[in-house]
Amino acid sequence: MATTAVGALMLGACAMTGAGGGGDQSAVADLITANGQSVGRATATQMGDGIQLMVEGRNMPPGAHGAHVHTVGRCDAPTFESAGGHWNPTTRKHGLENPAGPHAGDAPNLDVASDGSGTLTYTLPGGTFDGLFDADGSAMMIHAGPDDMMTDPSGNSGGRIACGIFRRA
Repeated sequence: MATTAVGALMLGACAMTGAGGGGDQSAVADLITANGQSVGRATATQMGDGIQLMVEGRNMPPGAHGAHVHTVGRCDAPTFESAGGHWNPTTRKHGLENPAGPHAGDAPNLDVASDGSGTLTYTLPGGTFDGLFDADGSAMMIHAGPDDMMTDPSGNSGGRIACGIFRRA
């Protein structure tokens, strides 16, 4: 099963650079479940004040789900633990509401409607593509439950239900 999920990511992922001619950098991560079902896409775009993250979910369980950039560009099913922890180059605490936080990869919850769709747009402050695309890359992770925005290391957001490896040209 792990080989199938990773293979689907490798075949389905794509990336682009140079949008608008201003040197913008962007990348995408196709989100899949442990059984290889496509459930959305995350787009990361380098902006002046950080990395803008746009997540579009489909066929996901309704409710709030923790959404984080993880430190390793691997999505080995069934648990996606190969993606490591949250992207945290400044060694801060977890959570957008934590006075000692947040991690660079912390984002608001992805709110999924009863039809299984949801969107999230958020700028990861101070993030750079050099950090996002270090030697082992990074992954977008969607968790089973809501992030409480405070508790280390992952906001009590539960298991990892969807993962995608960020790719750029």
